[in-house]
Amino acid sequence: MKASPSKHHVIIIGAGPGGLCTAIKLREAGIEDFIILEKADGIGGTWWHNRYPGAECDVKSHLYSFSFELKKDWSRPFAGQAEILDYMHHCAAKYGVESFCRFGHAVTKTQWNGDAAQWLVTTDAGAEFAAPYVISGIGMFNDLQWPDCPGLDSFQGTSFHSARWNHDCDLTGKRVAVIGSAASAVQFLPQIAKQTQTLHIFQRTANWVIPKEDEPYTADQLAHFRDDPQAIHASRQAIYEELNDFILFNDPDALREAEDAGIQNMSVVRDPEVRKKLMPTHPFGCKRPLFSNLFYPIFNLPQVELVTDKVEKIAETGVVTEDGKLREVDVVIVATGFHVTRYLSAIDVSGRNGVRLEDAWNDGAQAYLGITTHGFPNLFMLYGPNTNNGSILFMLERQVEYIVRQMKRIESEGLGWIDIRNDVETTYNDAMQRDIKTVAVWQANCGNYYSVKSGRMVTQWPHDLDEYTARIRSDDSTAYESAAG
Repeated sequence: MKASPSKHHVIIIGAGPGGLCTAIKLREAGIEDFIILEKADGIGGTWWHNRYPGAECDVKSHLYSFSFELKKDWSRPFAGQAEILDYMHHCAAKYGVESFCRFGHAVTKTQWNGDAAQWLVTTDAGAEFAAPYVISGIGMFNDLQWPDCPGLDSFQGTSFHSARWNHDCDLTGKRVAVIGSAASAVQFLPQIAKQTQTLHIFQRTANWVIPKEDEPYTADQLAHFRDDPQAIHASRQAIYEELNDFILFNDPDALREAEDAGIQNMSVVRDPEVRKKLMPTHPFGCKRPLFSNLFYPIFNLPQVELVTDKVEKIAETGVVTEDGKLREVDVVIVATGFHVTRYLSAIDVSGRNGVRLEDAWNDGAQAYLGITTHGFPNLFMLYGPNTNNGSILFMLERQVEYIVRQMKRIESEGLGWIDIRNDVETTYNDAMQRDIKTVAVWQANCGNYYSVKSGRMVTQWPHDLDEYTARIRSDDSTAYESAAG
């Protein structure tokens, strides 16, 4: 006989920063009957999974941290993966949310039961959970993207995705191919280059890589942050204001300065032909801005080759480019990132009348405030469509604030569920696409992973952080349809 679903008030999917923030704020609101379903064996989300050498954040840590739990002793302006993961563990332990986690539970299906006004959530192990509320914390960086070249399965050496780094594979003296040269590759390539016998970097599109002001904090600076109660707040505010202006990408002088900094950064590459291949052909900001002081110098190493010919296939012994040349290697590392446009549709989600989220989003992922989408009552998303810009931890706090407010309204008004009105969501997202088109650099042709086939840009928030906060905090109770509890 099949066991009944485990019942809770709230089900959170994912124990990354969003899931942890949600759990902390639910407890703060007096809600204790919730569960966090996490596919990994520990908390941290992207910082649990992405353990490649050199992994670090591109937002300064005084802002890439929760406002309610400021850390005064970050070792450097841009923290690395291990330090960020330690911070997440600290937050989980201090606010007592670890016991709510169920690790090794990958959610595969989420289905709305209208009669019971609750969600039925199923994991890959067949376990079932039920709750009136589901909050998804899977975000953008969940579904691995593999290169569109055949033969990877036939490769006789070692291969792995950079987001699932194989730490048992010693690259010392190995012939290594890296497919991809963007965000993760820019960070790990400098860490592995000197170890390798040969390192072939297969680049599809050159990216802007600008310098990173990341000298470790001195003892005096750390003492200042520790001893002056206002120091960390002042630093955070300064970072916020700088980032708030930067993410609009509308200042021609700032964009030109960024490109000049990128060209200067690149000038250390001695071979003019290699420099030419590394020079982007799109404006700064069209693709994700990258930051590194260590990336360009690796191209002066004799064992490093930059390959811009298209990869035709992966053979048993190496990588074949479209000119027919085989580069024999021992290891293939895939650094092609994630399917960042799928969001929650990476899971089988069915809402009212059995409509699947994947079908509702056949024109591209879209949601009101990036948090909720029509036809899926009491289902909320963190780091959802069109919320990618600035500091995601800041955005997550605003989203959790909004979700908790809606839950309180449902309870106080005796409602069973709320569902964003279709006309409200449509109006919101039509305006979003119009606003996106005003950001000139995002309209350039750069093979942008921000967009889907329809042309809809589904990842980016086209305004500043102040504007998102204002929209989150506005009274929008009339934007929802509802049913009595």
